[in-house]
Amino acid sequence: MAAVSRNRHRRDTKSIHTLFSHRKMTHFKLFWCFIFFVFTVSHCFADDDDDHEMEEFLKREYSLTKPYQGVGSLGSSHWELMGDAMVTTEQVRLTPDMQSRQGAVWGRLPCHLNDWEMQVHFKIHGQGKKNLNGDGLAIWYTKERMQKGPVFGNKDNFTGLGIFVDTYPNEEKHLERIFPFVLAMVGNGTISYDHERDGRPTELGGCNAMVRNLKHDTFLFIRYVRRRLTVMIDIDGQHEWRDCLDIPGVRLPKGFYFGASAITGDLSDNHDIISLKLYQLTVLRSKQEEEEAEEEITIPSVDNMELLRLSQTEEGMSGLAIFFTVLFSMLGCIFLVVIGLLVYSHWNESRRKRFY
Repeated sequence: MAAVSRNRHRRDTKSIHTLFSHRKMTHFKLFWCFIFFVFTVSHCFADDDDDHEMEEFLKREYSLTKPYQGVGSLGSSHWELMGDAMVTTEQVRLTPDMQSRQGAVWGRLPCHLNDWEMQVHFKIHGQGKKNLNGDGLAIWYTKERMQKGPVFGNKDNFTGLGIFVDTYPNEEKHLERIFPFVLAMVGNGTISYDHERDGRPTELGGCNAMVRNLKHDTFLFIRYVRRRLTVMIDIDGQHEWRDCLDIPGVRLPKGFYFGASAITGDLSDNHDIISLKLYQLTVLRSKQEEEEAEEEITIPSVDNMELLRLSQTEEGMSGLAIFFTVLFSMLGCIFLVVIGLLVYSHWNESRRKRFY
């Protein structure tokens, strides 16, 4: 009986261990199932919340990076220099810090991407003091290439997109704008850049950017997705993008060329391009968006451009409008006080005559 009891005790103990092992394994499986479920659900919600989630791929044939092996006059190179531009081990210098110079670097291959973004690593520096430097640089996506001109070293009446880093104010009355200033313009081949007004009549928007003579790196970010143009800057050394402009309804044809140019006049600066990195963006689209993306665009344009200009005009006049509003309000109050005093004086005089 003792042996039977011991065997039964062993079986019971073994059964208990087996039960606990089974429960432990079950809890382990349930735990990992729960983790997988939470990850899947959170991933789905993240996809739903972020409509702009996209993948990016560096396109080396449209990018300009160290050691600049693909830059030169050879037919096999992807980039070509123009004017006073020169290549060093550290940068592509568009202009030296000398008067009356202009230079550019242009891609040889036309870009046929629907959605893309370009990250521009640049540097502007020189011996000139504040407001005694110029004139600035530009990043281009245009139909024309390798043509000298007055618009930051490129031709006027260009066809395509220009992003300008303007370092010198030509317009005397620019109280509400601090230079250097970053702005964007879309040209259709017939629109001229207004130098005297620093491009204001045709700009899509912009922001001030104190980029001269900084010890840290400065970057410009240009994104074109779903016919929306976004420009951001990273110039504070904090590795954070700051919004500059965001414009929907920008229609840019495919097959244009990327480039960068700069110009100096009586005032000068070193205008350096350290890198141009172009990324192809893979964006999820609806069927309707796919059909719209396949529509051929031949002439660059911006939807509701007149409304955009009207809005900018109102913003530009806001300070002046406030001044005149306050001025006329004060004049109106003074006029009412004077009229009130005259009426009171006349009434008081009439009353005195009646009394006597």
